[in-house]
Amino acid sequence: MSKNWRIATYDRALVDRLAQAAAVPTLVAQLLVGRGIDCPEAAKRFLVAKLTDLREPTELPGVNRAAEILHQAAKEGRRIIIYGDYDADGMTATAILLRCLRLLHANVDYYVPHRLEEGYGMSTEALNRLASQGAEVVVTVDNGIASLEEADHAKQLGLELVVTDHHKMAARLPTAAAIVHPALPTGNYPFHGLCGAAVAFKLAWAICQLASGGGKVKPAMREFLLQATGLAAIGTVADVVPLVDENRVLVKHGLASLAVNPTAGIAALKQATGLDKKSELAGDDIGFTISPRLNATGRLGQADLGVELLSTDDPRRAAEVASFIEELNGERQTLERSVLLAARKQAKHRFSPQDDAALVLADHGWHAGVIGIVASKLVEQYHRPVVLISQDKLGVKPGIGSGRSVPGFDLHRAFSSCTEQLVSHGGHAAAAGLRIDDRQIDRFRAAFCAVAEAEISTNARAAQIDIDAETAFAALTRQTIDQINSLAPFGCGNRRPTLCASDVRVVGEPRAIGNGGRHLSMDLEQHGVRLRAVAFGGGDWMDELKSASLGPIAIAFQPVLNEFRGRRSVEMHLADWRPEE
Repeated sequence: MSKNWRIATYDRALVDRLAQAAAVPTLVAQLLVGRGIDCPEAAKRFLVAKLTDLREPTELPGVNRAAEILHQAAKEGRRIIIYGDYDADGMTATAILLRCLRLLHANVDYYVPHRLEEGYGMSTEALNRLASQGAEVVVTVDNGIASLEEADHAKQLGLELVVTDHHKMAARLPTAAAIVHPALPTGNYPFHGLCGAAVAFKLAWAICQLASGGGKVKPAMREFLLQATGLAAIGTVADVVPLVDENRVLVKHGLASLAVNPTAGIAALKQATGLDKKSELAGDDIGFTISPRLNATGRLGQADLGVELLSTDDPRRAAEVASFIEELNGERQTLERSVLLAARKQAKHRFSPQDDAALVLADHGWHAGVIGIVASKLVEQYHRPVVLISQDKLGVKPGIGSGRSVPGFDLHRAFSSCTEQLVSHGGHAAAAGLRIDDRQIDRFRAAFCAVAEAEISTNARAAQIDIDAETAFAALTRQTIDQINSLAPFGCGNRRPTLCASDVRVVGEPRAIGNGGRHLSMDLEQHGVRLRAVAFGGGDWMDELKSASLGPIAIAFQPVLNEFRGRRSVEMHLADWRPEE
């Protein structure tokens, strides 16, 4: 599918003033201005991102009361259950609070719902089981803020409920002994972008302060909190929250912690994946290596293993769990590839990705644990809202659907307009889920596509690539890339800079790499300068790029430093290309 390139324009005088006042290279100043940072003080805060820039935990709405309840419950030996979630954010949040309360020798355990059998958030059935097993205090992480009926049920069971969350609130707040949420209407916290793990980190920090008798925490707890920044960094990157403000601080210092002072489980996972060979870690190492493996356990119904990996201090057990998770991830990748191929085939043969405003695809053989990630890949390919439905093989239970959207199209609101065809639905603007009877799928497809047709213009159905600047290959030195990397960690809200270049030629033929030839490696040349380029997920470009008649092309790419056996070299991650007119 063709993509629109939008090349940024800059006020050169503003860039020059910022470069001089903030004492940064002109390129860095240009990239900062493009991110809305145009004053020297803000630029310095952004680039340095000191750990002391984190706000005191006591400023977070509700954290003081929650810390008091959990600290007192730990002292009294009351049975505490951490009610987590099955994604990487929920797992890391669970592990942070679990490790914190274990430091206090609390009577603590955790519960993570089964993704496919129970779904997201608290359930009355699970609360009943926990109460029957002796639970006295239940603290949610990364869920609970919208669980109104379940919170009322917990009260009826005599459970003391503490809710910690960051998701959208319902019309009223749940009945609970304490609620910790950055956007509580009773608070005035200036940053609402924390993920579930970051909220849990702030609560753990407050508990450590209480246990230490003041603002300065004991050495063992300080060591724990520094390690916990690594877990919070994983949750932050995995949950795709903006890497600005406190999130940027947590990820920057969390990456350093993961590199030099990881927990036993993270150390084992790094060894299993080869990340232990890297002296420094980047946000991409979380996004493409660590979090997919944690999420694989949840997608395949074994999220408990992810929490165990993150919370164990036994290196031998950590190695065993990491090895098994690596196998699960391989299974997840196989399932994902199978569903992706089938979904692409269905999209092309039964529908029209070029003309339809949205895609609703369904099949009885698709694993419900991977349909969300496959929907994301199809959105990247077709730039349309995509809903994938895993139908029950026996046709007895409702099908499970997962949708992903494009900027500007509210998926949750679209589902709400199709409630007549749905058994249930939930989620938010960018990602949402549903349950649907087989006989309603065609009606839902028609209704959903009609909403998309009305709201998404034809022009908006082409993906857009935001390009920071045009450059020549000769300017892409290691020093230049180091300057660009001073803006890291990259991710949501602080994307890795994308550049473009023209009059580029493919040297030789591209080479397929990766499992199934999904990626391409090639040599590109411009004005006598040759660089290696990798196109992740660009396997479909093979025939066009190796055509003998292909002339000069323009490329959009992200410049990176590739480190191999101690040698650092400049290469490009190809985002798009087009023949030159």
